[in-house]
Amino acid sequence: MSTILVTGGTGTLGRLVTERLRAQGHQARVLSRHAQPYAVDLRQGGPVLEAAVEGVDTVVHCASGPRGGDEEAAAHLIAAARRAGVGHLVHISIVGVDRVPFGYYRAKLAVERMVEESGLGWTVLRATQFHDLVATVLGSLAKLPVLLLPAGVSDQPVEASEVADRLAALATGAPAGRVEDLGGPEVRTFPELAHAYLAATGRRRRVVSVPLFGKAYRSFRAGGHLTPAHAVGTGTFEEYLTARTGSGADGGGLGGAAGRGR
Repeated sequence: MSTILVTGGTGTLGRLVTERLRAQGHQARVLSRHAQPYAVDLRQGGPVLEAAVEGVDTVVHCASGPRGGDEEAAAHLIAAARRAGVGHLVHISIVGVDRVPFGYYRAKLAVERMVEESGLGWTVLRATQFHDLVATVLGSLAKLPVLLLPAGVSDQPVEASEVADRLAALATGAPAGRVEDLGGPEVRTFPELAHAYLAATGRRRRVVSVPLFGKAYRSFRAGGHLTPAHAVGTGTFEEYLTARTGSGADGGGLGGAAGRGR
């Protein structure tokens, strides 16, 4: 069995990937800012990172953050992986990073290119947004009396556990380069998703679509972040909401579960 390092191993996706690898008998190490013995901020690097990659066959890179620093983190990880002789680097990215001129997406695309040019064996999987993230966004918007949504924008949310299944399978295989995207089962309008969220949490809000401006908004509206040709996920947003609320009719526990998006 392999020794596999999962960065961001305490997050929504990394935790699930780690569980699957360990269930298969692999030695899965968890790297995050607070998880011992490999507690390190990848943006800083250092001796703990060097120890984390020592003797590792594969790295699954799930650590990421919309507040910046992904490129610095990837540079430190790749350099350490090279020195340790890691054979395979698996990276999770986002559908549309090459089509939507959004700051976080630009950073994710830059990391993809760093992985491709790393000199390591590599695999990159792009997935659509997780159900958790959509629920978190809608929960924040629903704090106001009127739930305001970007007009004309749809989404294709996917169950994080299905992405974890795919990543675990890729991590235990040979480097495969850029693999096919993984999208959720349905392309849904934001009003549809919002009404489902409100029904599941027992809230009553007026839903209003508001036109926005800018290149990123136009790209989202054009569906640059969607992959309908790869709608291979099976878990729907309503099924996610039901699982998190228990009955699907009240909001018990949803906010805490949804607060750990990618």
